[in-house]
Amino acid sequence: MPLDPKGLGAALEETLTTHSTLCRREAGAFQQALGRGDELVVACTQEARLFGEIAEQTEGVKAVPIRFVNIRETGGWSKDAAKAMPKMAALLAAARLPDPEPVPTVTYKSAGRLLIIGALDAAERAADLLADSLDVTIFSTGAGAEGGMQERRYPVMSGRIDSLTGWLGAFELKWQTTNAIDLDLCTRCNACIAACPEGAIGFDYQIDSAKCTSHRACVKVCGVAGAIDFTREPQSDSDTFDLVLDLRGTPAFSQHAKPQGYFQWDGADSRVLIELRGLVGEFEKPKFFTYKQKLCAHSRNEKTGCNACIEVCSASAISSEKERQQIKVNPNLCVGCGACTTVCPSGALSFAYPRASDQGVKFKTLLSAYQRAGGREPALLLHSQQAGTRLIGDLGRAARVDPDILGVPARVIPVPVWHTASLGLEVWLTAVAYGARNVWVLMTGEEAPQYAEQVRAQMNVAQAILNGLGYTGEHFRILHARDARDLAELDAALQSAPAKGVSKTASFAVQADKRATLELALDHLVEQAPAKPELIALPAQGSPLGALAVNKDACTMCLSCVNACPASALQDNPNAPQLRFIEKNCVQCGLCVKTCPEQALSLVPQLRLTPQRKEAVVINEMQPYACIRCGKPFGTLKAIEAMLGKLAGHAMFQGEALERLKMCGDCRVIDIYSNPNETKITDL
Repeated sequence: MPLDPKGLGAALEETLTTHSTLCRREAGAFQQALGRGDELVVACTQEARLFGEIAEQTEGVKAVPIRFVNIRETGGWSKDAAKAMPKMAALLAAARLPDPEPVPTVTYKSAGRLLIIGALDAAERAADLLADSLDVTIFSTGAGAEGGMQERRYPVMSGRIDSLTGWLGAFELKWQTTNAIDLDLCTRCNACIAACPEGAIGFDYQIDSAKCTSHRACVKVCGVAGAIDFTREPQSDSDTFDLVLDLRGTPAFSQHAKPQGYFQWDGADSRVLIELRGLVGEFEKPKFFTYKQKLCAHSRNEKTGCNACIEVCSASAISSEKERQQIKVNPNLCVGCGACTTVCPSGALSFAYPRASDQGVKFKTLLSAYQRAGGREPALLLHSQQAGTRLIGDLGRAARVDPDILGVPARVIPVPVWHTASLGLEVWLTAVAYGARNVWVLMTGEEAPQYAEQVRAQMNVAQAILNGLGYTGEHFRILHARDARDLAELDAALQSAPAKGVSKTASFAVQADKRATLELALDHLVEQAPAKPELIALPAQGSPLGALAVNKDACTMCLSCVNACPASALQDNPNAPQLRFIEKNCVQCGLCVKTCPEQALSLVPQLRLTPQRKEAVVINEMQPYACIRCGKPFGTLKAIEAMLGKLAGHAMFQGEALERLKMCGDCRVIDIYSNPNETKITDL
């Protein structure tokens, strides 16, 4: 792997010294650097543990932050290694960035109360492996092949499970006790099994009602313990647990991301049991999201508009609260994937750890350092921190030993992110504005199926915008790779030709507000665009940008859509019957469409490039209807005529009553009290 210390140092604006055996013969140089008290970046991840031990054992050294970055598998072991210096500079520059600022945390408390659900024989074997550190309770679903042990070591329950809900430290099991044998009273003496002539009782010590013919011999032999009672009514019961180990083939939770503290085990992978044993105590995780109800386009006036976050959440952590016209996110169930923030069109949900602004700083640092070092046509490869990092490492090692594998090309900069679904089109377009030619997302099969669908929909919108602006080529792509067998396909995909990018890179920063970032990126891309059409049509799925079409023949100007719009895209005119629309504000949530009683509105996903997009444009207006008594306008001609037509045949609106509908509110009251022909209560 060729290294150019001067070139790297110039790009990083510091003096660098090359070390080839820093973790062995040159460990003294590492200790000297520790002694200076500066933050350290070690360009090797292989011996991170050893470096940590050296730092701990070095006397007289204060705690110094040590950051590690891999420049070997990501670029040094590649057929493009000779050209990889700009990428190495970019990776080293990003490694020096500070850690994200702390955010509020979510706390879990576990006392080690474990519920094991499954066949009694398998459940007791699992309990034997865990009982020394956890308080085990078993819920039996049958005897299994061998049945329960003769010695009753653990509390055992059985019956019909009604529900299992909760998370680490707060699981609640509800079940119905339906069997005649009370397992709390049963001593497992096996007398009932021997006495039953039908063989209806097995070694799970429960009665099979399909075989039982009511001889009741079991009741007689169980007289002392009194565990069998056929007259006992089914009972509802519930209990709470900190952890759940599910041995059944079908999990208790259907969502892709199971609650923390819930484990499904096939009896083979011992890592599940090791992880379970460690889940006793108090634990914290970041609260990954922030929610601004004021921006939310989910619900208005008992109508549901945007449902994207609820549909995409793989942890079932988001639910609708229609009565409060908002969503509710359960922080205990949230796994921090960030997919909800990606699909949220308004920015009501945003990713808090790491923040979008932190990601923007990372992208800007990577691309600017790459360009300063002389790199051209950079591509960002976003991947997960675990499975994705492992695949990138596998690709680099494969290139080291296999001449047919090229490895990670010099222009491709791998970027680990918290989750591959946590970034959307506003950040991708920002990366292009910063100078990236391609943004690829590596998915490894660990993601929920709906994540790939939604990321692809966002990519289609972003690609349509860039192609419409004349930036040719494919800028965005999802790369699928599960293991080393897919590396050849991944290697070929990484060799794709660079798409057209901007001639001048942007200087703006990613904002906390999603829409603000999107507008900044669009402004720069439009300014640098090779083509500037008036209008770009966008795909319907996933588009947060668009206009509104009005059927003027159907619209009555009731303005209910104005009240429903959460983004102030629709406005009225207090001085005239007009419906005005600001396209820049529209988030395409559809609340106006669902609210309109005349079904006169429809969404039009598009991006208008003229100044008209940011202005309030009249999309419908009508002739006002003047009060027949005072002449004051109080409605629209079409709306009043439609009302008169619908009520003309009603018994309550005949003669003078119908005429009053043509008056404004004040004149209507005056007419009622001044009309001599009006019947009064005192006349009765």
